[in-house]
Amino acid sequence: MRKTLGVGAATALGLAGFALAGFALAAPQRDTFKVTANLKARFEVPKPTGVPTGATGLFTGRAVEMDSDRVRLTWRLTFSKLSGRADAAHIHAGRVGKAGGVMLALCGPCRNGQRGSGTISHAQLRTIRAGRAYVNVHTGKNAAGEIRGQVKASEVISGSGSGPPPPTSPDPTYPYP
Repeated sequence: MRKTLGVGAATALGLAGFALAGFALAAPQRDTFKVTANLKARFEVPKPTGVPTGATGLFTGRAVEMDSDRVRLTWRLTFSKLSGRADAAHIHAGRVGKAGGVMLALCGPCRNGQRGSGTISHAQLRTIRAGRAYVNVHTGKNAAGEIRGQVKASEVISGSGSGPPPPTSPDPTYPYP
């Protein structure tokens, strides 16, 4: 009888372990991507006017895939030597050298060193990973944008990493030099 109990317990534990392994495999994986963009006036489209020499910016952040069709983006934006106050900043969908629609409003008005967070869809994250999104900062003098940089999503920081790699950009200027 003792032997039967031992075999039964071992079988039950084995089945429980198998069920847990199956659950872990079925659970959605959360990947985290580092996102960055170096912003310069020469990257902005249309070309801005009256931008002081040395106007630059840096956008850094993390994109964390959530269980839903949402991605949590936390970010920091720094900039200097703009022609005036930063009225707004956005992430736009757009290839290098092309203007595009807003994906996510970052701030408005903006201050140097500002931090924030927002949500985007997985489709928008794929656009970012493919190099088809940019960040720009708008000023009163350059309402369409004064500085801009393509967003680059780098290494998977955590998660399974088993998803497909980001598509490569056919544009030889991506990312900007």
